[in-house]
Amino acid sequence: MKRFFKPVAKDDSFKRTCLSCPAPNPPTGDVSVDAKGDCKAEEAGERERREPRKFLTWNANSFLLRLKKNFAEFSKLVQALDPDAIAIQEVRIPAAGSKGAPKNPSKLKDDTSSSREEKQVLMRALSTSPFNNYQVWWSLSDSKYGGTALLIKRELQPEHVSFSLDRKSSKHEPGGRVILAEFESFYLLNTYVPNNGWTEEENSFQRRRKWDKRMIEFVVQLDKPLIWCGDLNVSHQDIDVSHPEFFSNAKSNGYVPPNKEDCGQPGFTLSERWRFGNILSQGKLIDAYRFLHKEKDMERGFTWSGNPIGKYRGKRMRIDYFIVSEQLKERIVSCDIHGYGIELEGFCGSDHCPVSLELAQAT
Repeated sequence: MKRFFKPVAKDDSFKRTCLSCPAPNPPTGDVSVDAKGDCKAEEAGERERREPRKFLTWNANSFLLRLKKNFAEFSKLVQALDPDAIAIQEVRIPAAGSKGAPKNPSKLKDDTSSSREEKQVLMRALSTSPFNNYQVWWSLSDSKYGGTALLIKRELQPEHVSFSLDRKSSKHEPGGRVILAEFESFYLLNTYVPNNGWTEEENSFQRRRKWDKRMIEFVVQLDKPLIWCGDLNVSHQDIDVSHPEFFSNAKSNGYVPPNKEDCGQPGFTLSERWRFGNILSQGKLIDAYRFLHKEKDMERGFTWSGNPIGKYRGKRMRIDYFIVSEQLKERIVSCDIHGYGIELEGFCGSDHCPVSLELAQAT
């Protein structure tokens, strides 16, 4: 949904770090690239064996804008939850590289005055508590579209980080849609899943079908448990939307797809929901939120809300998830949605709200 924002007000919280000074505990982290081009965390003394147990995912709908306008609210949430890992989608920051040159999706663009200013805002915010305790990995699009980021506490560094559903590839997924962190006992996958769209085109239905096919191929070949989070752009069951009939009958410009299974709101078509269920089944995965919350919650049970003005007002969907392997389900302590209501309380300025997951210590 298109959003309109007021001009950014000055925020004294950003004055704590001088732009001309080196950032304390640089948030970009010390990372090296191996012969295959994949990212690996460097050893800094003796690495602790403890692994992340508390996670947060959020589609920020422009991470830069959120840090400018909603920094205090989001940082307060992070301080309260104290997650070990934070997965961000829709970063909307271009990858490094000048016009016409190859791009580096792991680095922020800074070859123009405007991009340097935006990078400074980001680095300044991420050098401020509580974010300065995290190392950051980026997977960015060539333009101000899509992109993901993964923040992990410095004392809990992964063994390996890659940026594709093909773990052997050194490339990034188009649009920066994937960050995969491997720990000793599990994988953590952050994804911004392509929207299904409304039509039978290469960048709509076909693109989403190809993605879902690749997800099945990915989950069935894993050699350790998975924690999969992010904006998955699908509401699995009727209970996962506020108005099932409205979403089932939604159209764009009166267009009706030839197959009934493709009709309706992107994210709630029968074909998407069936394929998502198949991914869970084939991969032996469970929806952590629904595992704990069996009933429909009209106030707090949705993660995306439509434009407050117009026909989508009050129409909401649960499309942001924590999906975990069945081996981990007995360790699930909590999985909570941190936004509620038509007026988007707790959404931190986005049209998506943060979702958290906590696992018990492995025995």
